[in-house]
Amino acid sequence: MSIRTPLPPGSDPLPDAGSFGPVSDPKAVSEALEAWFRVAARRLPWRDPRSGYRALVSEVMLQQTQVSRVIEAFERFIARFPGPAVLAAAPEPDVLAAWQGLGYYRRARLLHAAARAIVERHGGEVPASAAELEALPGIGRYTAAAIASIVHGERVPLVDGNVTRVLCRLADAPGRMGDPATERWAWRQAGSLVQACAAPGVTNEALMELGATVCVPGTPDCARCPVAHACAARAAGRQGEVPLPKRPARRRTLRWAVLVDAGADGVLLERRPERGLWASMMQPPTVEGSEHDDPAALARTRCERFDAVGSFVHVTSHRDVEFCVFRARAPVSGAPGREAPVRVAQGMLGAHALSNAAWRALEVAGVGVRTPRAARPARRAGPNASTDS
Repeated sequence: MSIRTPLPPGSDPLPDAGSFGPVSDPKAVSEALEAWFRVAARRLPWRDPRSGYRALVSEVMLQQTQVSRVIEAFERFIARFPGPAVLAAAPEPDVLAAWQGLGYYRRARLLHAAARAIVERHGGEVPASAAELEALPGIGRYTAAAIASIVHGERVPLVDGNVTRVLCRLADAPGRMGDPATERWAWRQAGSLVQACAAPGVTNEALMELGATVCVPGTPDCARCPVAHACAARAAGRQGEVPLPKRPARRRTLRWAVLVDAGADGVLLERRPERGLWASMMQPPTVEGSEHDDPAALARTRCERFDAVGSFVHVTSHRDVEFCVFRARAPVSGAPGREAPVRVAQGMLGAHALSNAAWRALEVAGVGVRTPRAARPARRAGPNASTDS
């Protein structure tokens, strides 16, 4: 007898993975995918030349980040850290500075730790097997399988959101993105494709490419799909409905006051705490509050006189943070229990690790800085435009 944990009120019952049908004719599907990918693959810098290190850096960067942002950041990062040994020897602030614009900076720290493990355990060479890769800090099953299969041809499956969507549509599987049952089923189907295919790395990369460019969320471009003839969801007219979207995470709204003190002698910056959002990165002095706090009252805890200059909303995976920006007209005090703020010449700001939100706050305050291009938010209408991580 099994014991089931009760689900939270209002949630869907997890679908029974055993009720999902399989992807039909895995060999024919993989053949069609491989033929399509060889002519339709995008030209991306980490694909030419291929190496375990380049694949490792690109896969970590691509987690929760658009390809267009990663392209520029990848080339800059590889030029600064051309191999695991160079990355492992670099100070963490240098790694975070090179990561600017990509957000989710925990990935940079884990990549840094993985490079050190590669040097210590593998003589500076990125391991080739999925099992060894998955033993590195921060490297999960998907990333390990991507490197092992695409670079070294190991016959292992991989599953991400794009792959899950493609597989669900091929089988008309009634799953929900993010549900454990759907993910378990998707790994099994990806495994059947990899076992039937001629080139595991090509099949895996083709699945990801198809989900990213053709079999997209919402309305897929079935006319361009190399496996449309084998798609059960399309045959049933449900290609736009399968799979069900992932349930949105519960979000928090916060209100933070930013005090920008900038002049001919530089910009005042302080280091964030060692844990939490943007850990250990630099920022203009900031007071964090909740959505119910008065921004001016927050700012007054660190400075006696200031002018309000604007605000913007910064969107992270689980938070909407309203940044209320003030120009300081009096000295700004340090945060209790933290390092004292320091002045950084405007021309040297790019050498420090600032989050996208910190750069945006400086822009709103009218500081004449050259914001790194990768850190600029996508253009949206309105002065309070949202940004990503």
